[in-house]
Amino acid sequence: MIRHSLVSTAIITALSSFSAHAAVVSGQVLDDKNQPISQADVHIHGKAQSIKTDNNGQFSINIDANSQLHISKDNYVDARIAVNETSPALQITLVPTSVETVVVYASALHKNSLEMISPVSVLSGDELRNKAQPTLGETLKGIPGVNASYFGPVSSSPIIRGLDGPRVKITQNGLDSSDASRIGPDHATSNDSLAAEQIEVLRGPATLLYGSGAIGGVVNVVDNRIPTDNIDQLTGAVEYSHDTVSNANTYAAKLETGHNNFNFHFDGTKRTGDDYQTPRFNLPEEEHEDHEGHDEEEHETATSVENTFIDSQTVNFGTSYVGEHLTLGLSYGRIETDYGIPAHSHEHEHEHEHEHEEGEEEAVYARVEQDRWQGLMSYALHNNWIETINLRLGYTDYRHAEIEDGTIGTIFSNETTEARFNVEHKIGNWHGMAGYHFSESDYDADGEEAFTPASKTTTHALFILEEQQFGDVTLELGARLEDYTIDSNVDASAHDHEDEHTDEHENEVTAYSKSFTNLSASAGAIWQYTPGQNVSLSVSHSERAPLSAELLSNGVHIATGTYELGLGYVVEDGEIHFEPENIKQETSTNIDFGFRRFSGDFGYTVNFFYNDIKNFYYQQNTGLVFDEEHGLEAAEPGHDDGMAVYQFVSKDAKLYGIEFDAHYQLNSNAMVKVFGDSTTAKLADDEGYLPRIPANKLGSELQYNISDWQFSLTGTHYFEQNDITAYETATDGYTLFDAQANYQLTVGPVDTQFYINIDNITDELGFVHSSFIKDQAPLPGRNFRLGVRGYF
Repeated sequence: MIRHSLVSTAIITALSSFSAHAAVVSGQVLDDKNQPISQADVHIHGKAQSIKTDNNGQFSINIDANSQLHISKDNYVDARIAVNETSPALQITLVPTSVETVVVYASALHKNSLEMISPVSVLSGDELRNKAQPTLGETLKGIPGVNASYFGPVSSSPIIRGLDGPRVKITQNGLDSSDASRIGPDHATSNDSLAAEQIEVLRGPATLLYGSGAIGGVVNVVDNRIPTDNIDQLTGAVEYSHDTVSNANTYAAKLETGHNNFNFHFDGTKRTGDDYQTPRFNLPEEEHEDHEGHDEEEHETATSVENTFIDSQTVNFGTSYVGEHLTLGLSYGRIETDYGIPAHSHEHEHEHEHEHEEGEEEAVYARVEQDRWQGLMSYALHNNWIETINLRLGYTDYRHAEIEDGTIGTIFSNETTEARFNVEHKIGNWHGMAGYHFSESDYDADGEEAFTPASKTTTHALFILEEQQFGDVTLELGARLEDYTIDSNVDASAHDHEDEHTDEHENEVTAYSKSFTNLSASAGAIWQYTPGQNVSLSVSHSERAPLSAELLSNGVHIATGTYELGLGYVVEDGEIHFEPENIKQETSTNIDFGFRRFSGDFGYTVNFFYNDIKNFYYQQNTGLVFDEEHGLEAAEPGHDDGMAVYQFVSKDAKLYGIEFDAHYQLNSNAMVKVFGDSTTAKLADDEGYLPRIPANKLGSELQYNISDWQFSLTGTHYFEQNDITAYETATDGYTLFDAQANYQLTVGPVDTQFYINIDNITDELGFVHSSFIKDQAPLPGRNFRLGVRGYF
């Protein structure tokens, strides 16, 4: 009882220790020519409240005790000013920059994109809306260091520095998207880029805040579905666009309003599209054999990729209360999407090709349904050491059904509960955040393609992140301790092997539970060695336990045309045995070194990285094949019956490379950019290259603005990729040219923007090396996107 009383007293003291004496701080924000800056954001650090400067650049804002003002404006470097109750009227000068600066929500410490130690890229505003595609991978693939897995344009996930799937955490407002995109490349992400406010890409390990699944990076989709600023009038936006390459139509709408500290949000999207068109290409040889098994004399060609349609709709509601210190909010979102799965066929399905064309049979497609709830509580104490207490809650119910001939074949489901609690604080000269992160994912798969058994994954973690400024140098330290547990009932036999032992195999079910303790730590510093220029260095150690798919897979994966085995299995004399001993964590030691210049007409960002990974999990060809009649047997030259057996193994690997983005402001109307990246990924001890590593790219963009018109022309060259494994083929290089033209006008109270995008102007044939189905699904051909946006 005494202990509980002491704890209660401490909590009450902390909550009541902030100063009750509010003060008003006023000032003016000016540019480098001493001219006022209107509509600049003035924000009290650690609180949700913010205001904007008036036409004379002036502002007045209430503060409690010692505070820090954060002043930001597009095309200017942010300023941070310490203030207290006795501060005189302020005069704040913002330095102009030709690089857009935005606050990175995934940073946790309210840093903007130019202050981050870890490399980060942010898409927001019209740039995001112009580049928005049905999937995150296609939306982000032009960013240096980022590529796409590309299982067709409707199922494409981000690849960061050669790492994807379970190594790249995809989040919405900092909470896991909780879909099945990490189980297989044919499973689309459930995040909609069209309704996002901004999308943030953190390259390199971000495991401290987001867990071991972020060992390669984080993609955070930020929306305003739980408003964190008070909205004092009705605002909204509508958009319509049409794509010619797939006859796609997209509709989107957003409404926001508020009254007396209560705020409301609604957004919705509707997207429909047919199979996409391509330049003429040769179908793979196995796709065009005659019925007697002889190769035809000429390659069969195609000008479209079958079964790549999409029919998707999303709707989201949110509400919040934003007070002086307390913010409470809740949101609900619903996703319903049908999309085709290209190259998804069963053995001998080509015999039914004519029936498909006549409509007698339907192609395989996915039906995705997701309900997502998110909650937010934030309390700003603003006392001497505790600034804010934050709690984010998430619950996601995800269902992915694969449907063939009108019948559900396999159902993948994932029910996830997540909570993230943190306290932002000041201890002496250190500013930081400490917290607790909980996640429970209940995954299930039922059907003929359920190659991964049902499992429950539970995570408990404690984390801390601290920073301190020493003159022009900011030092950042962090650590995370994570308890990670997988529970499953494992079938230790080969699936679909129809022999006399089938019944016996079906009963070989083992209850399996495995716990891992993952420790991650990082240290980094950024040095502002001259105004508008900095250099950063970070070193991180990250540990990751295997996902259930990497550890427990045992079955046919039709999408990739393989039989998959997890780390927990061994094959002896053609028999599969479950022996999950000595499973070690994947351990990454990553070094990042970066240079930035962001003031004046010339700027750049250059990042070098080196990632040494112990026990890297990847799929290796076993030299075996599997078919329903004979089970596992050795592959024989000249015989392509059966599916190749790929097993997850763990070996040491090294990934290293460079990414850069430079720009030069030619004059007040024109800017030119150059960007590119290069990634090398190989096994240690010269054992070869890792599979499906994206090709290097180099590009340039010209932007030109005149009056109400904005134009851009982008050319990107993807180099040949011949650093391949034994079972891969090299991929030729190609060059894509894209153009955009936007026209802005005001019609009454509505700001309107008409736009036309021309993608792949030259109708270039390109194949994506990182795709599992690269030969069957080239990139889309020439596309005209016409659209209109309206804001009110």
